[in-house]
Amino acid sequence: MTTALAPSSALSAADRCDRCGAQAYVRVTLTSGGELLFCAHHGREHSEKLRDIAITIHDETGRLEATPAAAAEEER
Repeated sequence: MTTALAPSSALSAADRCDRCGAQAYVRVTLTSGGELLFCAHHGREHSEKLRDIAITIHDETGRLEATPAAAAEEER
């Protein structure tokens, strides 16, 4: 039996870090079936441990380096 994972949808401003409540830029799907959201800071802080327990890590921290005009284009 194989299981296909649907592509992760983009994170929005409504998605909040489970650690501190800031805007989430990292979504971690756990092998246990759960999901965690992290801001860029906490995603980096816990990245080593998360790799051990994650099926997928969807990282959008690159959006923080985008220019405002480019970021607006991505959201359309």
